[in-house]
Amino acid sequence: MTRKAGILMPIFSLPSNHYIGDFGKKAYEFIDLIKKSKFKVWQILPLNPVGYGNSPYQPYSSYAGEEIYISIDNLKELGLIENIEEVNYTQEKADYEKARDFKQKYFKEAFYNMKEKGILKDEFLKFKQDNKWVKTYATFITLKKKNDLKCWVHWDKEDKSWIDNKKDLPLLEENIEYEMFVQFLFYKQWFELKDYANKNGIEILGDIPIYVGLDSVDVWENKENFLLDEEGNPTFIAGVPPDYFSKTGQRWGNPIYDWDYLQKHNFKFWVDRLSWCNKIYDIVRIDHFRAFDTYWKIPSTCETAIEGQWVEAPGYALFDTVLEMIPNINIVAEDLGDLRPQVLELRDHYKLSGMKILQFELDPNETNNDFTETERTILYTGTHDNQTLKGAYDNFSKEQQENIKNMFEKYSGDNILDKMIYRCFDSISNLVVIPTQDILNIGDEARINTPSTIGSPNWEWKLNNYDLLKSKIEKYESWILNTNRA
Repeated sequence: MTRKAGILMPIFSLPSNHYIGDFGKKAYEFIDLIKKSKFKVWQILPLNPVGYGNSPYQPYSSYAGEEIYISIDNLKELGLIENIEEVNYTQEKADYEKARDFKQKYFKEAFYNMKEKGILKDEFLKFKQDNKWVKTYATFITLKKKNDLKCWVHWDKEDKSWIDNKKDLPLLEENIEYEMFVQFLFYKQWFELKDYANKNGIEILGDIPIYVGLDSVDVWENKENFLLDEEGNPTFIAGVPPDYFSKTGQRWGNPIYDWDYLQKHNFKFWVDRLSWCNKIYDIVRIDHFRAFDTYWKIPSTCETAIEGQWVEAPGYALFDTVLEMIPNINIVAEDLGDLRPQVLELRDHYKLSGMKILQFELDPNETNNDFTETERTILYTGTHDNQTLKGAYDNFSKEQQENIKNMFEKYSGDNILDKMIYRCFDSISNLVVIPTQDILNIGDEARINTPSTIGSPNWEWKLNNYDLLKSKIEKYESWILNTNRA
């Protein structure tokens, strides 16, 4: 297998004057830039509509896309809108609320021009025919707005039960059609961008959470697949038990799957979900892979994750079915943390790629510091949940920093951060992925997410321009060439 180098860069972190990164010209420039530096993989975070705290890991749907990633400039080029208000947004921070407020008026103008002038009308009709999920999602998000954005569990009784009878909603028909059109715009732009990446030799590594949020069309439409009470509230929820990092564990709040029901129905929910991911990404990373082996089951009445139990999941039966139904899918297992051996046995049985994090090699207190690499390992300096490499290094004591310098003394580079990155490129892993912040050598002001915290500044870091990245990335080209060898 050919070894490859990849770069981690969320869509929302791309440069843009419209408050958040999007699918516009800067996204295409990013592809040109990483192609020039010989990267072969672009890893992104989930594309779905962000949920509570703007987290892409608590989305309203596993199928729909986050509308604020739609490029307004692209809509103008298509003739769907006329004039765009000039914005000079220079903060290195994505502003979700301003982006949503700013862009929605242009989405509505585009919708009007599609209906009245017929622009892209046939293409939109075909999208609706080919994507049956979009009508249900559009109805869900329309009813959610009608109910003041409350979780569907707390909607008016008639709205909450729509999914069971699917009666016509004549008063909301226009709103539902609008939401479907916005999804059409999203996927038209996404598939054009992905096609451009693929034609330039870049694969897209996408990401999905193992669990879905309660406040999602996934649960509303498929209640029987989850452990819920008669009102739709979870009886058990997901998380992880207490460990070195948290005395009370992590109580995520996602509903737990009813694995018995899923297995009796040939894992249709998962097959459909992964089939869609296989369509929109080239490689699919599944977060918290260990829950396919054993998952932490917390009674919903518990305020922390202390009370719970490990329960075995039918991982082998699931992946036997998935790989039979989707034989060409390329899955990456997020296999980090303190795992029992059976998790790795499940991963290796299906020859799935696992992950190793360079930062864990540096910290003597890290529980996941087994740094034995294989060709199937995907090696990272850090993920979206870690500090930046500079942030982590700066937090070590002077003595620990000296130890780290000695550890990486033999590697090339102008400074210790470069040496650590070169150590990754010099590994035997078939894929090495470096977050953009680590290439830029910037600190924790650019951290993407801090687990167990909600809201700002999580999911907000973005670039203003590519000037610094262009100057930094050039020196890695010879190193990446060394990685991109058979």
